[in-house]
Amino acid sequence: MKKGQRLWTRDELILAINLYCKLPFGKLHRHNPQVINLSVLINRTPSSIAYKLVNFASLDPSLKAKGIKGAYNASRLDKVIWDEFYNNWEDLPFESEKLLAKIENKPIENISKIDLKDLPEGKSKEKMIKIRVNQSFFRHLILASYNYTCCITGLNQSDLLIAGHIKPWSEDKKNRLNPRNGIAINALHDKAFENGLITITPEYKIKVSNVLLKQKKTEILEKYFFQYQDKEIFLPSRFLPDSEFLKYHNEFRFQR
Repeated sequence: MKKGQRLWTRDELILAINLYCKLPFGKLHRHNPQVINLSVLINRTPSSIAYKLVNFASLDPSLKAKGIKGAYNASRLDKVIWDEFYNNWEDLPFESEKLLAKIENKPIENISKIDLKDLPEGKSKEKMIKIRVNQSFFRHLILASYNYTCCITGLNQSDLLIAGHIKPWSEDKKNRLNPRNGIAINALHDKAFENGLITITPEYKIKVSNVLLKQKKTEILEKYFFQYQDKEIFLPSRFLPDSEFLKYHNEFRFQR
């Protein structure tokens, strides 16, 4: 370690991986305002934050699968924090959001933009806050992974996009927040995907259900569905959809 440098703490690394998850891969650099903001919050240089983000990229299996290696000097603690995050999407993201709220001196509901008006009191309220914080984090993570682009159409208006689940929220509690169970998708095609009118194969090809294909061809159906048959989705920069989740959707949700 160079003179004057200090070791990264666990809390600092959790905040850094929180930011890594929320930024598109191409924006992990020292000039990014969010990188600069974190550097101010934890009293480190923007360059050191950016370098740590690239260290996390070197541990990301989705990037390794694409031949992207990242930096070569991730520390032992970097890997420990990465593994904790990657294997516990239920708790570690929430812990990171709590840390962020604490260091910014804001309520966690403000950080995640949660409306408390309709929440119950007591432990039920605490449970609902955690669920909504995690849902907000999942949305940021998925949309950033897809560079705020719909995987079906290429639409890049974030207000019109949903962080959809491949295996439904109600059917797989363990993978509710697993980013490899998520896709960035517009509201119309999310509804069609949810109801099995379209699917994505394990080869990342779009398939349209015969329920639609057998209908009388119209301009609307052609525009919104038929033109996408057999086309490849817009792939995320990281957290590729898990082929097992896609197989599940093809076999149990898709209407053939």
